[in-house]
Amino acid sequence: MNFLAHLLLSGSPAAPDYADVVVGNFAAEAVRGRAGLLAYPAAVQRGIWLHRFIDSFTDTHPVVRRTTARLRTAGLGKWAGVVSDVGYDHLLARDFSRYHYDAAEPLPAFSQRLYALLQTRRHELPEQLQNMFQYMRRDDWLTGYAQPEGFARALLGLSRRVPSAQVLATGAAAFLADLLAYEADFQEFWPELQAAVQLELAKG
Repeated sequence: MNFLAHLLLSGSPAAPDYADVVVGNFAAEAVRGRAGLLAYPAAVQRGIWLHRFIDSFTDTHPVVRRTTARLRTAGLGKWAGVVSDVGYDHLLARDFSRYHYDAAEPLPAFSQRLYALLQTRRHELPEQLQNMFQYMRRDDWLTGYAQPEGFARALLGLSRRVPSAQVLATGAAAFLADLLAYEADFQEFWPELQAAVQLELAKG
């Protein structure tokens, strides 16, 4: 899953360690190995572990494997998983009120709340994420995922930053060309991911 899903799955703002879990879940994009994990306080480590749990659950789930197999057939090759992650964020953003635990908080409000939280803890993020977060907040990536143009722009940016990933520039078009199938996959997968994450968070 991509940034929006990870942030949404960080739990309830009412939880006492919510901010730490959010920071860890976001920082985990660039935290490597046990040494990287142990550089953080225990509460933030919980968010890093949650991020890794979400990624492992997602990567091994049969519905997600069905999605990535379809994308490989569409020509995305080894980058099918990246397109799946960002494509699922597109579907999550597009129908955010359907999937958010608080239907009264629209995506723009959620996005600004999370940007503000991460900004106050920005110094705790790995340096490369601090730089990326600056652009994420400025250009409001989270809200932008809701539009096909924002989805395409996210993949286009990746295709330009990674020399071997030029094919990602075609990823949004491939995903949107078979949108009904991917919508069905996501609608089947998301409740199972959400339930698994809630059990993981409940472990304390």
